[in-house]
Amino acid sequence: MSVATSRIETTPAHPAETLYQFDETPLLARQRQQESNARSYPRRIPLALKRAKGIYVEDVEGRSFIDCLAGAGTLALGHNHPVVIEAIQQVLADELPLHTLDLTTPVKDQFVQDLFGLLPPELAQEAKIQFCGPTGTDAVEAALKLVRTATGRGTVLSFQGGYHGMSQGALSLMGSLGPKKPLGALLGNGVQFLPYPYDYRCPFGLGGAEGVRVNLHYLENLLNDPEAGVLLPAAVIVEVVQGEGGVIPADLDWLRGLRRITRQAGVALIVDEIQSGFGRTGKMFAFEHAGIIPDVVVLSKAIGGSLPLAVVVYRDWLDTWLPGAHAGTFRGNQMAMAAGSAVMRYLKEHDLPAHATAMGERLGEHLRILQRDYPHLGDIRGRGLMLGVELVDPHGAPDSQGHPPVHRQLAPLVQRECLKRGLILELGGRHGSVVRFLPPLVITAAEVDRVADIFGRALAAAVAGL
Repeated sequence: MSVATSRIETTPAHPAETLYQFDETPLLARQRQQESNARSYPRRIPLALKRAKGIYVEDVEGRSFIDCLAGAGTLALGHNHPVVIEAIQQVLADELPLHTLDLTTPVKDQFVQDLFGLLPPELAQEAKIQFCGPTGTDAVEAALKLVRTATGRGTVLSFQGGYHGMSQGALSLMGSLGPKKPLGALLGNGVQFLPYPYDYRCPFGLGGAEGVRVNLHYLENLLNDPEAGVLLPAAVIVEVVQGEGGVIPADLDWLRGLRRITRQAGVALIVDEIQSGFGRTGKMFAFEHAGIIPDVVVLSKAIGGSLPLAVVVYRDWLDTWLPGAHAGTFRGNQMAMAAGSAVMRYLKEHDLPAHATAMGERLGEHLRILQRDYPHLGDIRGRGLMLGVELVDPHGAPDSQGHPPVHRQLAPLVQRECLKRGLILELGGRHGSVVRFLPPLVITAAEVDRVADIFGRALAAAVAGL
């Protein structure tokens, strides 16, 4: 019987469980004193790490944790996977150039061939690639330049709840207002925000197929109404599964409608696969679930095999920009390319997208079993091993769809209780109310069960402490 249809038995409670305490160590104290106030993760995950292997990390005090953050999705194969280590060591042993700007090498050529071999054939046969500075946000900046140059238009449509990076241009595409407020006017302009198909909290108060229909009608009208007040854009940029926005998967019919509407309007479709790419959602790329072919795909995180790397892949009709239109010193990291090739081959040879689907279904079923006893688990959603749980106040006034309001205090409590029990999770979504699961794709069924067991006990403790 498949994981999806069988009832998974949960591990019994552990009455004598060990709970970690988190007093400030000398390393953490120096970090607090010397690092920027902009640091973020250490505030919620106060750990000083010294060793890591697979899905586990160990801190300087010898405590072990299951890492379900995985570098925000960067570590597709977990920490220090043998194929990654071997690829990096081989580059060093062969005395290959470690940095080549955008000069080609056999390692770089192999990386491109491996990447194009994973793309849908319809995209691969006309694909171009631009290597960027080694961050997803720089790849987004490159994509913006690309589509604006090719179309001669300046406007870009983005979505509420979207996250595309923290540079000034990419930040202008972000749905979250928090990082924008201190800056006043952003350098970028010409961005128009659209409602995302957030089924649980539909912006039209509808949800389901009707919410999708209305959403697409709104977009189609915006692009075709001469009185809409919005210039025809160069592109629409979208996450197939919003990550930082709360692990919200777009309806597949909506995605197909979005592709149809943008194609008919002559508007480029940019798909941001920085977090959702490389098997994370159960397909090599998340857009493949809908069977669509974007004009531009933005890639980073897992593409470098745990090392910094970012690229933009796009259809050749867009390749009209001039030499030097986008550059960056650190776009020639040979170790990252070698590690990325090793990861891509491993993903394909071991069919890790299918494994991610099975493990995601297993974890989702565990969470739905918990939901029977804890109505605080308002919505369990995602694809593959990109899952989120929106925590709600079951006693609060329901919204127009009948769903209770988010619980702003519960998610941080759950995160803290998980950490005490040796599980690293991150939060996201509106008001930080969504607990996010992003484990390495090599996680086993037994480890999924362990993650669910810890989460269940942490949830019980957090709810009891309210």
